[in-house]
Amino acid sequence: MSEEVISANERAKILVEALPYIQEFHGKTIVIKYGGNAMINDELKQFVMEDVALMKYVGIKVVIVHGGGPEITGFLKKIGKESLFVSGLRVTDEETVEIAEMVLDGKINSEIVTLLNRKGLRAVGLSGKDANLICAEKKLATIYEQGEKTKVDIGYVGKSKQINIQIVTDLINAGYVPVIAPIGVGEDGESYNINADYVAADISGALKAEKLLLLTDTEGVYKNFEDKSSFISTLRAEEAKNLIKEGIISGGMVPKVESCLRAIEKGANKAYIIDGRQPHSIILELFTDSGIGTEVV
Repeated sequence: MSEEVISANERAKILVEALPYIQEFHGKTIVIKYGGNAMINDELKQFVMEDVALMKYVGIKVVIVHGGGPEITGFLKKIGKESLFVSGLRVTDEETVEIAEMVLDGKINSEIVTLLNRKGLRAVGLSGKDANLICAEKKLATIYEQGEKTKVDIGYVGKSKQINIQIVTDLINAGYVPVIAPIGVGEDGESYNINADYVAADISGALKAEKLLLLTDTEGVYKNFEDKSSFISTLRAEEAKNLIKEGIISGGMVPKVESCLRAIEKGANKAYIIDGRQPHSIILELFTDSGIGTEVV
């Protein structure tokens, strides 16, 4: 009996701890960049959908931007096409961008929408091509050879040139959860595959979001990944830029941190890198005193 009472008291404390955060974020917009293991593992998928449902039912406006690199690679492999990368960017010819659009917009986006709808939400899938949401232009890859910086054309890889956010705000105001695939449209109607982290940053900035949450497969940012005591819970913009220059922040963490900086520069209030492998990582970050992950300010 006593264990049941303690358990009930603990549950009550958790709810009370969440109350000020629910009050703070009620009516605010939070953008989630959904990717990594949380988008592959079926159990983690359900945790994310439950977190989003909870957010929506306590009055938070939620927007999801998703990636899908592993799924694109897997599909290309099935048809015997090798995936080539330059400076972390996929070399994307005309056939590859068609496949990327099919996988991102046709498969992954619709699956996320279906999962959210099954939680009782009204989710709507969008491509960046819908209502010219993401007007894009070609992004060149940067390579360094003998100390010289060279720009390389790697095909239909893009970057956001303009965000026409009206379609997203209309859906939010009508009570929907927009789910956005990172495909942009060029001046001649061509499709561009865009890094989902940067799309999430641009969407966050355009919406003046309260927070951008980037789900990753790591706890956050470390000064030395081998030394867990070097974890950085709060990372200021100038420090972040210096750590990137020094190579301390490297690899796949660079676009994450750069996206956080970009979101804040464009108008978002705060940005966080959190571990999507942890069950209910989103509500742990939003509704607990300790939070998780690295905050970029």
